[in-house]
Amino acid sequence: MRILEELSRFRMSRYFKLLFVCWDVILLNTAILLSSLARFGSLDELLIKEEKTVSVLANLIWIGLLLNKDSYRMIRIERIESILKRTIRKVVIHASIISIIVVYLKFSDLSRLRLLYFYLFFFVILLVSRYISMKLLKEIRAKGYNFRKIIIVGANETGERMRKILAKDLTYGYKFLGFFDEKADPIFSDQVIGGFDEIQDFIVQKEVDEMYVALHIDDIAVINKLVKICEQNMVRIKFVPDFQLYTKSSKVEITFYENTPVLMLRREPLEFVTNKLIKKAFDVCFAGLVILLIFPWLFPIVMLIIKLESPGPVFFRQKRSGRDNRPFICLKFRSMYVNDLAHNKQAGKGDSRVTKFGAFIRKTSIDELPQFFNVFWGDMSVVGPRPHMINLAKEYSELINNYLVRQFAKPGITGWAQVNGYRGETKELSDMENRVEYDIWYIENWSLLLDIKIIVRTVINILKGDENAY
Repeated sequence: MRILEELSRFRMSRYFKLLFVCWDVILLNTAILLSSLARFGSLDELLIKEEKTVSVLANLIWIGLLLNKDSYRMIRIERIESILKRTIRKVVIHASIISIIVVYLKFSDLSRLRLLYFYLFFFVILLVSRYISMKLLKEIRAKGYNFRKIIIVGANETGERMRKILAKDLTYGYKFLGFFDEKADPIFSDQVIGGFDEIQDFIVQKEVDEMYVALHIDDIAVINKLVKICEQNMVRIKFVPDFQLYTKSSKVEITFYENTPVLMLRREPLEFVTNKLIKKAFDVCFAGLVILLIFPWLFPIVMLIIKLESPGPVFFRQKRSGRDNRPFICLKFRSMYVNDLAHNKQAGKGDSRVTKFGAFIRKTSIDELPQFFNVFWGDMSVVGPRPHMINLAKEYSELINNYLVRQFAKPGITGWAQVNGYRGETKELSDMENRVEYDIWYIENWSLLLDIKIIVRTVINILKGDENAY
């Protein structure tokens, strides 16, 4: 423990970037050696010119990926899952670049199987290494080592939120010493250890590492004084702006226009070109597979039964509100008798307009299958907020303030709201409000893994039977 205590006093963070990169290079080359032994039983094949070229490129590309956007960082309050996800993304990008190089340069003597072994070994070694290193750091911090002493200036709700975040888990490595404020909120007054004039003596006496400022912008004179105190005493100062003044959103995005910070009310992953391309590729591939594998045999059966049961078209075409609130024609298998209210009134439980076969295909979501053509044409996505009738979209946009935020994304065949129980008829305004909240959460938290999770849950719900499907 004496060793841990001494190491905790040594600021490893200054050298962490270099150590992180060097360690990863060691792991990468270990994976290269293991892959050669697994494929050839020796290291002789690595001496081939093409193998050496790819090995050098593999090292350079990985170093470049690590240095790009500080991929080596391990923020104290960052979850292990987040670090592992970032690592997986880097490995996929690395494998894609190497594959393109190998194909473009026509490296015929390079063993593709050896390359596959390399990525399997590298992937496993990296994940194990990341996991163990984070667990080790957390254990060290939980025992009271490698922690940082912090104070919060501003005994208010913003300061308290920050305190709860930092104090939530001992493994984060933060030791909260107290609040400083002149006019503290009575709720937090018992944690206030002094006023503004007492801060300088306290941080010197207690060797404070970081100061978090949760004051209102009106206290600019005090804030400037705090900056001066921190810089004179080598204390890192961090500001906690109260975004709740502008928005109730739990996630905000800050970007810079030259040197000017600009606050956006929510993070939208699908505004990034890479994410758009990933989602588009997934939509096209998934929709294409459904159209090729399911429609050829299912369509004739459904078409025949619909025609035999009631007169009218096989497909039901309805104008609905799409991305950016632009209308598009949404396709479905017709599940109702032809009626004049189809474009104005939602289907309810026990609706007399629904045919017997229509009730079955609505219950099993077979009626939604033609929307895969909408996905293929680009009007919809496999996963996203469900599209509503034009008149309903207009009505709810007037009743619910943030309703139209859901229109920032392409509508989907299934969505986060639907797999969480908000499907079908909206009898009460609160039903739609809850659905909108789920849709906005999806927009703010999109990922390909989330889309896959929603699809899997949708299939499970269909097999189990959804009580809201009618």
